[in-house]
Amino acid sequence: MEKIRQTFSKAFWVANAVELFERAAYYGVFIVITLYLSRILGFNDIQAAAIAGAFSACLYLLPTFAGALADKIGFRNSMLLAFTLLTLGYAGLGIFPTLLESAGLVEYSMTTKFTGLLENNMRYGILPIMALIVIGGSFIKSVISGTVAKETTPENRAKGFSIFYSIVNIGSFSGKTIVKPLREAMGNEGLITLNYFSATMTFLALIAIFFLYKSAQYSGEGKTFRQIWNALVKVCTNGRLLILILIITGFWMVQHQLYATMPKYVLRLAGEGASPSWYANVNPLVVVLTVNLVTQLMSKRTALTSMTTGMFIMPVSALCMAYGNVLDSNQTILSMHPVAFMMVVGIIFQGLAETFISPRYLEYFSLQAPKGEEGLYLGFSHLHSFLSSIFGFGLSGYLLNKYCPEPTLFTTHEEWVTASANAHYIWYYFGAIALISALALILYGRITKRMDTRTAKAS
Repeated sequence: MEKIRQTFSKAFWVANAVELFERAAYYGVFIVITLYLSRILGFNDIQAAAIAGAFSACLYLLPTFAGALADKIGFRNSMLLAFTLLTLGYAGLGIFPTLLESAGLVEYSMTTKFTGLLENNMRYGILPIMALIVIGGSFIKSVISGTVAKETTPENRAKGFSIFYSIVNIGSFSGKTIVKPLREAMGNEGLITLNYFSATMTFLALIAIFFLYKSAQYSGEGKTFRQIWNALVKVCTNGRLLILILIITGFWMVQHQLYATMPKYVLRLAGEGASPSWYANVNPLVVVLTVNLVTQLMSKRTALTSMTTGMFIMPVSALCMAYGNVLDSNQTILSMHPVAFMMVVGIIFQGLAETFISPRYLEYFSLQAPKGEEGLYLGFSHLHSFLSSIFGFGLSGYLLNKYCPEPTLFTTHEEWVTASANAHYIWYYFGAIALISALALILYGRITKRMDTRTAKAS
């Protein structure tokens, strides 16, 4: 262990430590962001999904542009700026409802002190607060990975990114784990208190950067905003790449339901005792346990074959999630409500599908880029996550409102049971999207293979 520690610079370890704090802060909030927007600020399912989708989408689109600015002002200054914005943003998520409460805009009940915000346009004041998190997070996504790249050598770079990937998953796991005890102890108010946990994490990261982060690597390099914009235009006008992005968007639309649909769906059908944040942790656990095995298994197969295999696993995942609502809700499976149990089974398949797709997608994407411009194009390889955040969250809000509405909107429990009888139809929609995407990828592979064959013969 001491040998590994000495292999990397102090800046490398500090960057990884603050990444742990930042991921714990982010995932702790993001797993329940739609619950916070609905239960605390009074947004309906469609409004909450639209806001959360835009929030997620910006976090995937902006890092490339933030990275260009970080190269100009330096990584240390960028991280100081980022963690300051994140701390203010997360603290703002906690303080904002309190300010509205003091203004008399909060509803109360006999059983729960804080039940939500009265219908009032002041709730949209949360948007600039969330913008602080988006801007801060955009810097972190580019700067931390950039630090790992700059603070490693060709000899230890693979090990360095392996450590970084492990840190990301540990942070994700720990952030989601803190949600359940807070909700159990404080009810809806736990969704507010959680933000102070995240603000504390990012403030500790800010202190660590201020006192401990020093790097011998210099900045002032990198691409200009104009170059990055031109690259985005190139990607969006490259028909072959654009179609690939749109197809993979179908997979990620389903994957994003871990945050968009699952928390509300499980709590409404399985009850407040369910643990959606813990169920979500099954995904990174499966990825960590199986990614090396799957990569070895598919090592002699093409990237497209591996991706297609994963795409056909996703409909199975969606069907498993749907099946829970068909089972007898009065029975338990391994002490779990059938909806919760089948959700976990579906998430296992979802994680397995990711191991077939994610490691090979970047490889395949880079091969579709023009020779010599792979790096430029890879900066926008996650455009699928930008699109799937917008469309995946947007569709989630509509489907929740239609098939699994908020129980408090109904006068009696019987009325809600009738309204949510077909809640599992939600997953049929996403299963269909996954299946269409899988079939489209097969068609894409055959067409591009023919095109490549013709090009080879012509040359």
